[in-house]
Amino acid sequence: MVSKIKQLSLGVLLALTATAVHADIRFNGFASIKAGSTLSSSDSLYGYDKEVDFKNESLFALQVQADLADRLSVTAQLMGRGENDFNAEFEWAYLTYELNSQTRINAGRLRTPFYRYSDFMDVGYAYDWARVPNSVYNLDFNNLEGVSLVRFGQLGTVDSTIQLIFGSYNGETNITPAPADVSIDRVAGATWELMQGNFSARLAYLTGKLTMVDQDGELTGLLGLLEQSGFAETAHQIRIEDASSTFMGLALGYDNGSLVLGGEIVRSKVKDTVIPTQNGYYVSAGYRINSYTPFISFESRDNDGKAEIYQTLGSGNPFRPAVEGVVESFTIKRDTWNIGSRYDFHPSAALKVQFSSQKDKVSDQRDQLVTVGVDLVF
Repeated sequence: MVSKIKQLSLGVLLALTATAVHADIRFNGFASIKAGSTLSSSDSLYGYDKEVDFKNESLFALQVQADLADRLSVTAQLMGRGENDFNAEFEWAYLTYELNSQTRINAGRLRTPFYRYSDFMDVGYAYDWARVPNSVYNLDFNNLEGVSLVRFGQLGTVDSTIQLIFGSYNGETNITPAPADVSIDRVAGATWELMQGNFSARLAYLTGKLTMVDQDGELTGLLGLLEQSGFAETAHQIRIEDASSTFMGLALGYDNGSLVLGGEIVRSKVKDTVIPTQNGYYVSAGYRINSYTPFISFESRDNDGKAEIYQTLGSGNPFRPAVEGVVESFTIKRDTWNIGSRYDFHPSAALKVQFSSQKDKVSDQRDQLVTVGVDLVF
């Protein structure tokens, strides 16, 4: 995976360098400087604990775009995240060719268009919250290597944008209880965004073939023991290999310049595996008062572990405790309230304060977090 990214990044840089004399090159960027602390030493939320942390969610990014003329351009984005010691990596690196004024093709490393804010999820200045709602924006597969077709148009008085995408992903994920290597082949999908006046709506549907292998080998070892002991069917239900997966999302928004309303609901499924159907949604409301935008939001995530996998083993089966532990580790039930305010103290910068309170209904624990930060674009 790393070698592929390096090759792609090198290709983009060579294209930029080779055409620097002739190309119109533009630079811009964005950054977030955030500090957070939980309200109790026993709380842990979004990577924060009781100690004030200025590094966890802070980031800096630089984007370069070169217009190579004749409707061809190159875009690359370098980002350094505080959680990775600000080591810069390529988030995006792709070519764009405009077929006409309404249609373009992108090829390279692209952002996977799962969500309403997929293209801007790291650009904190683009939204009012301190972070995008984790109950919805929780898939690790934010980028893929592939190609997309984007079509802009009008349906009467409605602005319409359709995107078709195809590609693949190879990397790591933390959506499983333990870190795992993951590959998604034959990723294919479409999004459709509509805008009219103050209203907006967005639909997304993607499919792919998912394979995961745990890095520590514990799950792989359990699967081997199950197969050797005559429980191949149970092992088959747990294994995640070339599994059909789907993602569906709906987003709605309203913004009249003062009142800001929005929400998203998503569902993802991985067929015939231990991964349960994953459901998430959020609703948010804010009101702009000059440079201030106080807001409140509620978000929820609800994933029920597939208990039927271990229930077929029977209570006396020696493998049941281990299988039950794996299955139930995928159960997630969390509700989160967020309240805060955004203050645009500069045309290119916003100060944000947010209080988040999350209730884990599985462990019956509540974690509370205060985040203060500045988001800016340049």
